[in-house]
Amino acid sequence: MTDKIEKYKKESVQARLKVLEMVKKAQTSHIGSNFSSIDVLTVLYDIADIDKKSKKDKVVISKGWIAASIYYFLAKKGIIPEKDLEDYCKDGSKYIGLVEPTVDGIEAAGGSMGFGFPFGVGFATAKKIKKEEGKIFVLMGDGEVAIGTTWESVLIAAHHKLDNLVVIIDANGLQAMGEVKNVLNIEPLKEKWMAFGWNVLEIDGHNFKEIEGAFLKADSVKEKPSVIIARTVKGKGWQRAENNNIYHYKALSSEEYEEALKEIENA
Repeated sequence: MTDKIEKYKKESVQARLKVLEMVKKAQTSHIGSNFSSIDVLTVLYDIADIDKKSKKDKVVISKGWIAASIYYFLAKKGIIPEKDLEDYCKDGSKYIGLVEPTVDGIEAAGGSMGFGFPFGVGFATAKKIKKEEGKIFVLMGDGEVAIGTTWESVLIAAHHKLDNLVVIIDANGLQAMGEVKNVLNIEPLKEKWMAFGWNVLEIDGHNFKEIEGAFLKADSVKEKPSVIIARTVKGKGWQRAENNNIYHYKALSSEEYEEALKEIENA
């Protein structure tokens, strides 16, 4: 277990470094959102069976503005060429700042809040009807929990006992227009999802042991969908960006890039 955790730590550092480079070079934004979810993604893309040959599982990214991170992990899985990361957000490139199914490994368009989860419910239902093995994983932000389609999807998934569906909420407490609790309070998250008949797991979204453990527990649950509430820090890994919502939108200056680079390399 210790070796696996150390592997995850090293891989998450490499992911942050590459995503930082991609975002700086393209002069795009969302570095805070990318960094909050990278630790969860490191484990998710390690356990999910989405290789080209089998594709037993599907990963749906509802918070599609973390496209840089997703392209990185798809390249590491060999699903897209690693050289394609250099095309991130270039004119005419299919690797834009929001995930789109024109890219191999992207199952549904993401970025419009509340879209990914309904796709996930549909994919999980189809697997049940066809009696196919595998899981559907959906990563969503906590801001989109307030969207109406979220609660409709919660009801449908519980009603149909979609135990092949695992939702991960990147609960960093911030969304585009401010703190989630001030825009529209969604707490207590755990109790609400439990009341709708879900298996609920709440973890530190930067603790690799807890992240891996939650996925293993979700895999063993029968006749209930599972949700993993991952409590995270927006901008995790670069102190200036942590819990600082300006880095939801802000492009990086050269000074900020060098500062973040040093911090991540020395973590």
